[in-house]
This record gives sequence, C-alpha cells and structure tokens, in this order.
Amino acid sequence: MKPSPLPLESRAKAGSSSFACVPSQAGPSKTRPRLAWCAALLLLVTACGHPAERALQGKWLGTSVENFDESSMAPATGWARGTSLEFSGRRLKVTLPAQAPRVGVYELSSIQDRTVVLNVLSSDGESSELELIVDDEDSLRWVMGEGRAMVLHRK
Repeated sequence: MKPSPLPLESRAKAGSSSFACVPSQAGPSKTRPRLAWCAALLLLVTACGHPAERALQGKWLGTSVENFDESSMAPATGWARGTSLEFSGRRLKVTLPAQAPRVGVYELSSIQDRTVVLNVLSSDGESSELELIVDDEDSLRWVMGEGRAMVLHRK
C-alpha cells in the first residue's frame, strides 16, 4: 500500500516562510481544489475592510489649509506642510510639527457622501473623532472645525 501524501503544511521546506499554494504531489485532481482554495483565500484577504478604509490606506501629507484668516494663513500653511496622516490597516499615525507622533486604532463611525468620520482610540486610551472629506483618490481634507480644513495629498 502506497502511503498518502503528506499534508501541504508538512511538505514545507525548513526555513521557508511561505508554503501555501505549493502544488501537491497527489496529481492534477487534487491540485485544482487546492489552487481554487488558495485563490479564494487571496481574494478574501485582499477584499477585507470597507471600501472607505481601503481608500484611506497609505501616507497623506498636508499641503495647505482652507478658511483661515489672512493673518494666520502663512503659519497655518507651514503647520499643514509638517503634518501627515498614515493609515495602515486599522492603525493611524498622526504626525504634527513640534510634537511626538500619535498612534492609535480607528474604526469607521459614519460615511455620508464623501465625508468619513472615524473614531480614534489613542495608545493612551483617549477617544476622539476625526472627520475627513475624500475629494478623490489622491486628495482629502481634514475638517478642523469652524469651517477650517487642512488639505492632504497621498504620498
């Protein structure tokens, strides 16, 4: 009696960091289901999350401000240019000039048209709200209140 092939995981070479989707020695009839399973897993992994979350992923750099008084426009623009938002999965890193970066986790609170509201829980346990207006795939505005906003562009 011929021994059955080892499970996929057991056939991984020592030191190999990836063993998924390795073709089986069991022949084409068993390889197709495994390949279909691997394709479905890949689709599932890349399709997770809300489209708004996927649209925010990456690093955003401040470029300008809107609706600031003329007398404070230059310093506010300088402050904006030193600001960045970096979304990685559910993690958010906010970098502001002359301050240590702040890191937290976020979840979608609401989405209405192009306005996205996030609940952010900082690493020290404080909860805050962040309102963004997504203008297009490479531009968004961070709503600061009182009609003011910071314009950010994707890096």
